[in-house]
Amino acid sequence: MLRKAFICLAILFLLVLGIAARFFLSNTPFTERERYLYIHTGHTTKEDVMRSLENDHLIRNPVSFQFLATQMDTWQKIRPGKYEIKKGMGLFDIARILRNGRQAPVNLIITKLRTKENLASLIGKKFESDSAQAMAYINNFDTLRKYQLDTNTVMTAIFPNTYTYLWTTSTSGIFRKLFSEYKKIWTPERRQKADSLGLSLTEAYILASIIEEETNNNDEKGLIASVYLNRLEKNMNLGADPTVKFALRNFALTRIYEKHLAVESPYNTYRYKGLPPGPICTPTLSTLDAVLNAPKTDYLFFVAKSDFTQGHVFTNTYQDHLRYAKEYQQALNIMEQQKHKTAKEETGE
Repeated sequence: MLRKAFICLAILFLLVLGIAARFFLSNTPFTERERYLYIHTGHTTKEDVMRSLENDHLIRNPVSFQFLATQMDTWQKIRPGKYEIKKGMGLFDIARILRNGRQAPVNLIITKLRTKENLASLIGKKFESDSAQAMAYINNFDTLRKYQLDTNTVMTAIFPNTYTYLWTTSTSGIFRKLFSEYKKIWTPERRQKADSLGLSLTEAYILASIIEEETNNNDEKGLIASVYLNRLEKNMNLGADPTVKFALRNFALTRIYEKHLAVESPYNTYRYKGLPPGPICTPTLSTLDAVLNAPKTDYLFFVAKSDFTQGHVFTNTYQDHLRYAKEYQQALNIMEQQKHKTAKEETGE
């Protein structure tokens, strides 16, 4: 009898151990380090969640999970969101994450964005709200008015950085945080420097965006800023090639020809004096500071060096500028001819 009782206890123990293992040990069938469960707003029912778990192959034993989640009162507490399911997780841990609403953070990484459409697309890829909703928000005059922005200047509130949110954050919530960072960046010192240059915060940002597109050479950004500041002071056209690319929405252009300068757009600074109505990209903070700390010079012109380094030749007379510009154009022609010759040789033409 004693032996029988021992065997029964052993079987019961193994059974309990098996059930516990199913709940607490690895129950994820995937090989990646993690996958994500997305629970959309309005789709938080047990049926919705189980469908996502099964369709995305996030758990090995759906029936066991459903039973456990019911016992833990998980279904009544589920909220929309993005939830991280790590490789090797047990059903108990997964159910607890959902019950506690422990969402995975979403990092919105902003580097260089050129258009509002770029921002809306990025938001649509990272968050529950789609790009159309994001675009509607940043094109809404009434929405932007409370930030003292409009549909041209809205991107001046965006600085390259990493911003952390929840996946369910609305576009308004996303923009609120972006604008909060914008206010931190515009310290009293930076505001004073912009004012001393005769620039509003918006104008300083727009000028920085042009310089961001002009060069990657950080050592020369301040000098280029001084050129444009001098042109503004003398009421000259800025004549900035990057604004023409923006007007054409052709950012792959490597060379601006006369035909390009004819484009009808307020962003074409060859045709219209002053700064364009909005930025042409999101400049880095270092570029903005290069504008705010631009040295005093008498330069009115600059052109890329003919040796194709990242440097420029700065001049204060148009005659000198034409001479250096001609040298650069000739070097560019030679380089393009060489490329064409090499391409023909490679194709056997």
